[in-house]
Amino acid sequence: MPAEKDLDFFDDDLKGFGVRVRTSGRKTYFVMMRHRGVLRRFTIGPHGAVSPELARTKAKEIIAQLAIGNNPNEAKDAIRQSVSVRALADRFMAEYVPFHCKASTAKEYKRCVDIFIVPEIGTTKVISVERTDITALHHRLRNIPYQANRTLGVLSVMFAQAEAWNLREANTNPCRGVKKFKEQKRERFLSHQELDRLGEALRIAELDTPSAVTCIRLLILTGCRLSEIQKLKWAYVDLKSKLIHLPDSKSGKKTIYLGQAAVDEFRRTIKVNNNPYVVTGQIDGQYLIEMQKPWHRIRKDADLEDVRIHDLRHTFASHGVAMGQGLPIIGKLLGHSQPQTTARYAHLDADPAIKVADQISERLAKCLNPIGADLPLKFHPVAFRASGSFMPVWAG
Repeated sequence: MPAEKDLDFFDDDLKGFGVRVRTSGRKTYFVMMRHRGVLRRFTIGPHGAVSPELARTKAKEIIAQLAIGNNPNEAKDAIRQSVSVRALADRFMAEYVPFHCKASTAKEYKRCVDIFIVPEIGTTKVISVERTDITALHHRLRNIPYQANRTLGVLSVMFAQAEAWNLREANTNPCRGVKKFKEQKRERFLSHQELDRLGEALRIAELDTPSAVTCIRLLILTGCRLSEIQKLKWAYVDLKSKLIHLPDSKSGKKTIYLGQAAVDEFRRTIKVNNNPYVVTGQIDGQYLIEMQKPWHRIRKDADLEDVRIHDLRHTFASHGVAMGQGLPIIGKLLGHSQPQTTARYAHLDADPAIKVADQISERLAKCLNPIGADLPLKFHPVAFRASGSFMPVWAG
């Protein structure tokens, strides 16, 4: 016969540990103890799903926590009250990104959040995310290692902000210690023959897309990033001093040094009335927004379909190194803020060094060789070695 009300039964050996039998017959293990002077019930779990042995073990853990003044329910309450990763991402994109990131960076952050972060761990509580969760997400993107590492970077900044906003305890960023995938840096640059083909394709394309051709030529002649030329205003260009003063760039405020060929290209470029930009678009007062389509047509005509626009920047740098210019000056021309960024061209630096080594060693070799050093070698009887072999000596 069912009981008329819920009944509690306590264990004889472990004080406070018991089981509640409800009128429905369902049984639930619990601990009943005083915490800070108040009698509290701490639920362990239902009988069946939790065995009596496991329930007793959990009860001992709860009693031990209460003995040192901790409330086991506070951790559960904190998780219940914690915001989700989706909510953190929304706040991050609204309160942090617009004030601390450039527009291009903000666009990439939003892409990472919308495509790779929220769909994966958006419903997880911020306080519950552990390094294993981040490692698993990062590993799932292993087939796109570059994107995996960028996503990891966004997550790291997000959880740093979660700590700053008191949504997580300090120094608990779950991204810390997650190893990035190795990225294969692309180092494609154009040879003299390829530049000849590109030059011919540009001359043909100039009739239809003059602004795009101007942009590409300036990219080659300056080593600038696409956005730096695409959005360049005439007000930043000082042809007399052969300088461009960018108020902002990927690496901040930047000065670009112009060679005479670049200056000549600027002077050939027609200024459009009421348009502040060098590379003008079809909309009045705007720059040319779409560069990929004309570039794809031009590179196809030049038989350079594997070449990206950014490879033109690599071309500028690689040809500078091949001419014997040191990495520090190349880094200065490219506007690199860190020496290690320019170090990717270090292997090219060997070519001029080898040429100089050839010249020096050839000169020294002439000093070392005696008169008649150009005569053929022959074996001389006195050069017979103890090993039974002959040692070659110069013919006299």
